[in-house]
Amino acid sequence: MPTFKYRVMNHQGQKIEGTFKANSKNEVLDMIEDNNYYPIEIKETLEREHQDLFESFEKVKTKDLYIFCRQFHTMINAGANISNALNVLKKETENKKMKKSLNEIYEDVQKGVSLSVALGKHKDVYPELLINMITTGEVSGNLDIIMSRMASHFEKENKINNQLKTAMVYPTVLAGLAVVVVIFLLAFIMPTFTGMFTSSGVELPAPTRIVMGLSQFIQTKWYILLVVIGGGIYGIKKYAKTQAGRLSLDGLKLKLPIIKDITEKAIVSRFTRTLSTVIASGVPLVQALEVVQKVVGNKVAEKSLEVIKQKVLKGVSLGEAIGEERIFPIMLHSMIKIGEESGSLDDILDKTANFYDEELETSLKKMTTMIEPLMIVVMGVVIGFIVIAMMLPILDMSQTVQ
Repeated sequence: MPTFKYRVMNHQGQKIEGTFKANSKNEVLDMIEDNNYYPIEIKETLEREHQDLFESFEKVKTKDLYIFCRQFHTMINAGANISNALNVLKKETENKKMKKSLNEIYEDVQKGVSLSVALGKHKDVYPELLINMITTGEVSGNLDIIMSRMASHFEKENKINNQLKTAMVYPTVLAGLAVVVVIFLLAFIMPTFTGMFTSSGVELPAPTRIVMGLSQFIQTKWYILLVVIGGGIYGIKKYAKTQAGRLSLDGLKLKLPIIKDITEKAIVSRFTRTLSTVIASGVPLVQALEVVQKVVGNKVAEKSLEVIKQKVLKGVSLGEAIGEERIFPIMLHSMIKIGEESGSLDDILDKTANFYDEELETSLKKMTTMIEPLMIVVMGVVIGFIVIAMMLPILDMSQTVQ
């Protein structure tokens, strides 16, 4: 389908430019008339559609969604219509994947498709939460308020994601450094001693034989190690994409000593913040729980929320239903009961989310503080073992000489 570039003027005398896919110029004119614009120029572009090589690898991050919602709210609140807002956003957006989707969404809206339906065609870019909330905003006529709430939601979510990533940087660097040092010792340092040890005729201790075996393996069969590591990573990623894999790995996160506390607080933080946003927008509780299920980021928690939803459908209060699920802390159960009794559940959930955001930040700092000495000890033990394994035969040889 050819693409047409057009220039039009609205009732306020403002000139608007854009592109539109259509079978003919008449279809473009129909679209312009439907939007009550005055056509100035319409011409078919000769540019071929192409996909950037890196576009398929580029992801739409939470930060991109936050900026999109904030800018959209600002323009709608200032009096711009949805079409004009999208026209500006598709030009200003830096993320190529989002820019491409906004071009198509703009064209759909120009044809009379609602914003939520247009966004729904790009679920790989826009999360279901945002699409559902925009649907609610269109029905209630409070789209600007909804976009403001979603901007705040994605801003806080982006902050938590950044904290989680930052907390993992130092341990990852330390682990990588430890692996590099060990490989260097085994591949380059140990071989210089191997010849001396074998020609000495001294019976080598078990640690030395182990280290020499590892050194020889890395020198001669390093490709097997790469295949095993690569295959292991690929296998884990493949398994993690399956339903059973996600469930078992997410369950493991809730059992491991250090990670358990952080995972639980991240789940509660996402649950309370999202539920607060959805309920405050006028979405019924059961429907709100369906939306929240998909954003907690843990399959075990998702199953627990399904159980909670079924109990709420049977008439059980949300506070009581949550109190019976061990994955959620007692404090959350108490806070929700207070919110239900006072009629301010959305406000209580928002305050609880802020509390758990701070608790999560504290837990992440504690984890980093604990992992740092632990990693140093592990590095010391591994490198120390290699050094001792190299020194033992030397000590034995010196005693033999004496």
